[in-house]
Amino acid sequence: MARDAGRGESHGRGAPGRPKKRSGVLGVALVRASAALAVAILVFIVGYIMLRGARLMTPRFLFGSPEKMGREGGIFPSIVGTVVLTLSSVAVAAPLGIGTAIFLTEYTREGLFSRIVRFGTESLAGIPSIIFGLFGFLFFVIRLGMGWSILSGSLTLAAMMLPTIVRTSEEALRSVPDIYKETAYALGASRWQTVTSVVLPAAMPGIITGVILAMGRAIGETAAVIFTAGSSLRLPKSIFDSVRTLPVHFYILAREGISFENAYGTAAVLITAVLLVNLAAYYVLYRVSKRRAGGI
Repeated sequence: MARDAGRGESHGRGAPGRPKKRSGVLGVALVRASAALAVAILVFIVGYIMLRGARLMTPRFLFGSPEKMGREGGIFPSIVGTVVLTLSSVAVAAPLGIGTAIFLTEYTREGLFSRIVRFGTESLAGIPSIIFGLFGFLFFVIRLGMGWSILSGSLTLAAMMLPTIVRTSEEALRSVPDIYKETAYALGASRWQTVTSVVLPAAMPGIITGVILAMGRAIGETAAVIFTAGSSLRLPKSIFDSVRTLPVHFYILAREGISFENAYGTAAVLITAVLLVNLAAYYVLYRVSKRRAGGI
């Protein structure tokens, strides 16, 4: 009887483990299915666009000028407009965003002012892009007299990019171990020397990631660009000229029914550009991480 009781007790202890094991297997299966579904959606979207538009990615299409409002010809002015507008907005947003993150993590304590700054950046992240476009149109285009131009568009996009750069840079700076800074201070380095020579290099992979994410938003933006940078089909000669980016060109071609064929070609070029930017970012992060780990 004692042996039977022992067996019953052992079965009683082991029984609850089976539902837990089953739930664990089910959870892993659901996670894998979610990941596979996400990848499948990405492959479907990219594959569908590339199948419809990849055949148009010829030198004539890439380096030619649009004709008949985009019904014929190429998209070279839109490519130039996208590159110039994105780089100019990054040139404005990156120093401001990284500088704000450095101030919040290294030069101020948690208080009312820092909470106000964080609340402001979080509020900017939640504002719809059309509101940014309306603000840029009323303030930069009309109030300051900049007109539809690269300058107006880049300043508007910089305001949109700031929250992403600030938050990611702040997290990257906070992830740097305190021992790095303590060692620098022990060797007699000032706070500025510690930040520039120790903290920033250690946090650079995360900062680069934030800048790349912000660039991705700027590259794919449409509403804010139409309101501020315009939609000129001519090559820009200065920052005061209007430009048409690839997303705006795609939107106009598709919405107005000018040429769905060229619209798919423009979308294929845009997707390819985004993929190349991401690959370049991963390569840079890999090289930086390798150097930090002591590689060549």
